[in-house]
Amino acid sequence: MAAGALPKKKETRPELKEVPPSRSTAPAGEPAKVIRVTAEDLAKKQREISVSEFFAKNRHLLGFDSPRKALLTAVKEAVDNSLDACEEARILPDIEVKIEVANGNPPSPVQGSATAGKLPNAQDAKRLPAEAKPQTGEGGKASVFQADRFVVTVIDNGPGIVPEQIGRIFAKLLYGSKFHRLRMSRGQQGIGISAAGLYGQLTTGKPVKVTSRFSEKKPARYVEILIDTAKNEPRVLSNKEAAWDRPGTGTRVSIELEGRYQKGRTSVDEFLEQTSVANPHARIVYVNPEGQQTVFERMVGELPAAPREIKPHPYGIELGVLLKMLRDTKSHWVGGFLASDFSRVSPKVAAEICQKAGLDSKHLVRKIHGEAAENLYRAIQQTKIMNPPTDCLSPIGEKAILAGLYKQIKGDFYTAVTRSPAVYRGNPFVIEVGLAYGTGQAAMQQSLVEEDDVLPVAEGEEKEKEGESQLARLMRFANRVPLLYQPGACAVTKAVVDTSWRNYGISQSRGALPQGPLVIFVHMASVWVPFTSESKEAVADYDEIRKEIRLALNEAGRRLSSFVRRRERAQMEFKRRNVFEAYIEEVAEACKRLKKGKLDAEDLKKRLQKIAHSITGGEKTDELVNGSKEEAAPAQESTIVVTPEGAQGAVPEAPPVPPLAGPPAPVSGQATAGERAPSAAVANDKPAKAATAGAKGKTAESKKETPRGKRKR
Repeated sequence: MAAGALPKKKETRPELKEVPPSRSTAPAGEPAKVIRVTAEDLAKKQREISVSEFFAKNRHLLGFDSPRKALLTAVKEAVDNSLDACEEARILPDIEVKIEVANGNPPSPVQGSATAGKLPNAQDAKRLPAEAKPQTGEGGKASVFQADRFVVTVIDNGPGIVPEQIGRIFAKLLYGSKFHRLRMSRGQQGIGISAAGLYGQLTTGKPVKVTSRFSEKKPARYVEILIDTAKNEPRVLSNKEAAWDRPGTGTRVSIELEGRYQKGRTSVDEFLEQTSVANPHARIVYVNPEGQQTVFERMVGELPAAPREIKPHPYGIELGVLLKMLRDTKSHWVGGFLASDFSRVSPKVAAEICQKAGLDSKHLVRKIHGEAAENLYRAIQQTKIMNPPTDCLSPIGEKAILAGLYKQIKGDFYTAVTRSPAVYRGNPFVIEVGLAYGTGQAAMQQSLVEEDDVLPVAEGEEKEKEGESQLARLMRFANRVPLLYQPGACAVTKAVVDTSWRNYGISQSRGALPQGPLVIFVHMASVWVPFTSESKEAVADYDEIRKEIRLALNEAGRRLSSFVRRRERAQMEFKRRNVFEAYIEEVAEACKRLKKGKLDAEDLKKRLQKIAHSITGGEKTDELVNGSKEEAAPAQESTIVVTPEGAQGAVPEAPPVPPLAGPPAPVSGQATAGERAPSAAVANDKPAKAATAGAKGKTAESKKETPRGKRKR
C-alpha cells in the first residue's frame, strides 16, 4: 500500500434479517424462512399497462372527478365532436342535446324533510318516519336533482361515420384524426368521447350506443360497444341496421353514466349557453332532465372560414423531434428536407441554415446524427424565419362575437376586438376579446330554465344580494370551447386580473377581477392550445399569450372607457344642475325682497334655470342621462350601444329560419326557449331581453311564440 493511501474498504453484502415468528407464517419457536427475490422473479411481474387501464384508474385527469363534473364533461366531449364534424363537412351545425334520468335510480327524499337537498343514505332512511320516507316521482323515477344516473344523448346533422370506424372512434383511447395535424380544431388528443364512454362503462356497466348514417343512399348503422381496457380495443356487442328518422346524414350517441344534475355555475346549462355565444353559427336544442326544452337559435347564417393544415414551424420543434423527422423524411438531402418538411423555409433559407450548421445542402439526411444534428438544431434557432402562416386558424371574428354576446347577454354596451396572429413556441394563435357592459343588466342568464325559488344552490355558490358590488363575469374559451373549471390556474384569468381596469373607469380591488355589471369574453384560437392538463380546463401561462390577451383587453377597455366616462360626466353635470335648481327659487325670492318687490321673481327664475342648464351641458346632458339619442359610439363596426330607442352600431341581423328538418321528438312537459327566455330563441328582440326574471315565465309565455311557431301545450 502506498504511503498516505487510505485502506480500501471491504465490500460486504447486507445481511438478511430474520422475520420474527409473530410476523411470519412460520410456527412459533422455529426460525423464519427468508426468501430472496431475484431479478428473474421481478422480470416475470413486469407487464404492459394499457392506456385504457391507466385512465380507468386516473379518470380525474380527464375531468371525471365528481358526478356533477362528469355529466358536464360527457356532454362537452360529444358536443365538441359534433361541431367539429359539421364544420369539417361544411354543414351548418344543428345539434340536439338531451339528458334523461335513467330507469332504476334510487328514490329521492320528500321535499321539506331533513335530508331534502342531499343524496339519501341508509342512516337517514332509518331515521325518517313512515310518511317521510323517500318517494319516487312519476313513473317510479327519482327526482331530477336527487338522481345519480343519467342517459346523455347528442344528435347532430354531420357527415356521419363509416361503420368500420365507429368502434375505434367511441371505444379506443388515443385514436383520432386531429393529433398529428397542425390545424385549429376543438379536439386534439383523441381521448374525449372515448373517455366519456369508459366512464359510463365503469359506473353503470352499460355500453355506448351509436347510430350513424353516412350516406343518404344507405341505411343507418346501430352499434353497441364497450372498451376492452386490457387491450384498449373496442368490443362490439351489437351491430345492425337501424332506422334514421331525420333527413340527410348524422350521428346519434347515447351514454348512460353516473352523474349529478344541478343548475348554476359550471353546469351543463351554462356550458351550452356559452357554447352558443362562441358558436353563433350553430343551432342547439337542449332538453334538460326536467323535460324543459331550450332552443339557442342560429345568429350567423354562414360557417367560419375553414382552417388549412400547415407543416410544423422550425421554431416549434425540439432536438428529439428533429431527429425523428430526419428518420421519417422522404427527402434524401438536408436542403430538401428543410424546405419540404417545414413551413416558411424556402430553398434560400434552407441554404442559410446549412451554412450556419457547417453542412452542405446536398448532405445525406441519413448521415446526420450526433453532433451534426445538434449543430443543425442550433442553426435553425439562430436563423431568422418568418412566422408560420395563419390560415390554419379560424377565429370567431368581431362580428360573430358581437352577435353571440348580444344574443345571450343583456347590457347597454358591447364591443369586440380580434388581435393580429402571434406565435408561441412556433405555434400560431389569435386572441379575441369581447365586453358587455350595462348598469345592472349585463349579467349572463344563469340558466334559461332556472327558477330561483325552488332550485338548490350549487355547493360553494351563494346568491348575490341586491345592491352588493358584484365582480365582473369572465367567460374563457379555447378553440370555441368554454372553459368552466380551474379559472385560477388559467393564463386568461391572470391577464384579466393584471389589467388596470381603473384606467377605464371600472373599479377594481388589488389582485381581483374588476367590479360592476361587466362580462368579459376571452377566446384563444390556436393549432395547439397549451392546456395545463388532459381535461383541458385552463390555458398554460406563456408570456406571449398573456401579452396578447392584455393588449386586446386594453383596446376593448379604451372603447368601454369612452362610453362609461361620457355617462359619468353627464351624471355629474346633472347632479350639479339639480343643486343649482334647488337654490334658484330662494335666490329669486331673496333678490325680490332686496328690490322691495320691484323685481319679477318668475322671470329671474327662468333666466337662472337657463344659465344652470347651459353650464351643465344643456340638451347633451339630458340625452345621455335619459339614454335617448346616444352619441355615436367609437368603432361602429365592432361596437353596439343599446338605448331605449333601440340598438345602434354593428347590430347583428338574425338569419332567416330554415325549413324544419323534421318533427322534433315529443318531450313531456317541454318549455321552449321562446317561452322561458326570449333572448335565447328570439335574439333580435331586445325589449324582451330586458324583461325581469319574475315576468319571464308570464309575459313571454302569453305573448311570444316558440322558434318553431308553436305554443306550449
